[in-house]
Amino acid sequence: MRPGVLFDVDGTLIDTTYLHAVSWWESLRQHDHDVPMAEIHRGIGMGSDKLLDHLLGADRDHDADEEMTTAHDVLYGAWWERLRPLPGAADLVRAVAARDLAVVLASSAREPELNQLRRVLGADDVITAATSSADAEESKPAPDILQAALDQSDVDPEHAVYVGDAVWDVQAAGKLGIPCIGLTCGGTSAAELREAGAIATYANPAALLEDLESTAIADLK
Repeated sequence: MRPGVLFDVDGTLIDTTYLHAVSWWESLRQHDHDVPMAEIHRGIGMGSDKLLDHLLGADRDHDADEEMTTAHDVLYGAWWERLRPLPGAADLVRAVAARDLAVVLASSAREPELNQLRRVLGADDVITAATSSADAEESKPAPDILQAALDQSDVDPEHAVYVGDAVWDVQAAGKLGIPCIGLTCGGTSAAELREAGAIATYANPAALLEDLESTAIADLK
C-alpha cells in the first residue's frame, strides 16, 4: 500500500458546481417543483437520488425521479465542451504526484462525464486511479466512493488526505477517518467546511498548492 491524495472533481478541480445547480433548477421546474437555487446549490455533491430526497422530501411520489435526473443530465451536457478547470487544478495534482504520492480522482460522475472532466483537467499522465458512479452503491455523504478509490489505487487510508469542496465530501471522508482539506471554489464557505470537519480550507487548488508544504499532504509518507 502507498500514501496518496484523493480528489473530488466537480467543484474541486473543475468549475461545475453552479452549472449543476442551474441544470437541476431547470429540471425541477420542468416537473413543477419550484426550488430556490440556493437550496439546490447546498445539495450539490450528493448523488441524484439523495439530492432529490434532500430537496423534495423522501416521503413523496418518486415516479418522475428518473425523468428529472435525465433532464438534468441533458441540460448539464450542453456545457461539457465549455467546462474549465479551476485555478491551479492541473498544477496541484502534478505537484502531488511529484511527491511520489498516488493521485486518485474520487468522482461520483457517470463514466462519460468523468472522461470529459479528465480531458478538461489534462493531467491523465499522473493519475493513479479514478472512480465513477458505477463504483459506489451509495452516494456521498456515504463513504462508498472514497472506499472504492482506496481499493482501486491501493492507497493506505491511514496515509491519505482527501480534497473536496462540499460538506458532503468532508462528511464522507470523516466516516473513513481520512482528513479532508476543503476548497471554497465550489461555493461552500470555509466556516461551513470547517464545521463539517475539514482540517484546513483554501480558496481553490492554486491556493492549496501555494501552501502545500504547510499542509497534511506534505506529511504523507
